[in-house]
Amino acid sequence: MLGKLITPANIKVDLESTEKDEVFEELLEVIIAAQPEIDRQEALESLNAREEKMSTGIIPGIAVPHAVCDSVHGIVTAIGVSRGGIEYASLDGSPVHFIIMMLFQQGETESHLQTMRDIAAVLQHPDFIKVIMEKKTAQEVYDALCDFEMEQPE
Repeated sequence: MLGKLITPANIKVDLESTEKDEVFEELLEVIIAAQPEIDRQEALESLNAREEKMSTGIIPGIAVPHAVCDSVHGIVTAIGVSRGGIEYASLDGSPVHFIIMMLFQQGETESHLQTMRDIAAVLQHPDFIKVIMEKKTAQEVYDALCDFEMEQPE
């Protein structure tokens, strides 16, 4: 599933942002490059509204900001890797180094939930963050994600 949602073009290694608000803007640029018809303001407001309910920094070092947007068609994704870490107000209080941002089309509840389950399974691998942080290019991060996904039971 991840291999179909993500391409190396959706991955930004060496994020410049150091705070959550900045990283949302930075990764939205990646998403809008893939789907220019997305309403940037709507997407940002949707992400922030979701984040106000509960931090999406739920796995140590990892955040999964996601939201439903009227201007999105299907599912769009962007991934960011931060070497220095991002202040994220994560549940464990530690900085985030890997972010997978997703925007979902309105009314696609089942695919939304399935995608979140698939991603959670990959992100919970004990070596995930260590392996990802060793990667230097978007292609290497993409290949590692696909490898982790292939390890998941059907």
